[in-house]
Amino acid sequence: MDEKEYKYTYQSINPQRCVFEKAINSRVCNCNKSQRFNLADREGVACTHSMSLQRCNEFLEQLRDKARFALKRLEVEQPLAHKEEIKIQNGGLIGLQTQLKSQTESTVENIDALITLAEQEFNNLVNFPYSEIMQVITTYKIRDRRKRRTKHEK
Repeated sequence: MDEKEYKYTYQSINPQRCVFEKAINSRVCNCNKSQRFNLADREGVACTHSMSLQRCNEFLEQLRDKARFALKRLEVEQPLAHKEEIKIQNGGLIGLQTQLKSQTESTVENIDALITLAEQEFNNLVNFPYSEIMQVITTYKIRDRRKRRTKHEK
């Protein structure tokens, strides 16, 4: 399956793509509103609740906007690299969770519940403690890519 065909098929079977798909696929975060699926040799994540998807999208846009300076990315129109997107998603969610809990955890069990709790605590997305969240994003370490073993190494 070529890349163009893959993207078309992906969009047709997943009209509500989870905006935190990279965080979920990295196995650092999870969400009770997400649904995993496989297409060809790749894994995708759908959102099962349109209101949650809209709220997550707004939060992620806030994170991206505020993280550009922290990641030294001044060009607003330039798309973020995969590595930067992982830092923003995982670091942003862990950073938000850290602001709500007394101890730091390295995973997020339920993105939807976390954002709901944060909205109750801070009244709305705009009031989230973004300066503290940015500190976690800038220090978030992406795990090293695992090398695939060849037949001869097994």
